[in-house]
Amino acid sequence: MPSIILFDGFCNLCDRSISLVIRKDKKCRFRYVALQSEAGVYLRNRLALPAATDSVILLENGEIYTESEAALRIAVRLAFPWSLAVLFRIVPRFLRDRVYRWVAAHRYRWFGKRAYCRLPSKEEYALFLTADGLRTIF
Repeated sequence: MPSIILFDGFCNLCDRSISLVIRKDKKCRFRYVALQSEAGVYLRNRLALPAATDSVILLENGEIYTESEAALRIAVRLAFPWSLAVLFRIVPRFLRDRVYRWVAAHRYRWFGKRAYCRLPSKEEYALFLTADGLRTIF
């Protein structure tokens, strides 16, 4: 089963990051769900994710990863040079997460906010999960 990335569909930084992952994920290892979408709400409820969680979440092999750990696990699975992100594992997670939360707290001011969630292109459509599709998995 592919790993699932949940992301803030209104955040421009998150949107650009997802676009980058889609371009670099040549093996199509990931599927995508905007947190604000019907599929995102379904997963939040099904997995009992806190409503306040608005950062990247990675569902992989039955585990839930958030904040810097999710970002690193995603980057490591991409092609070089993104896979070099593994080097950041030498930094203790509490420090990585502190930096992650600081960027997350300022992301709308620095990168802007969309009025609507990202809509996948025709080429990307199969990579974005729907609530109905998720009900067959979870």
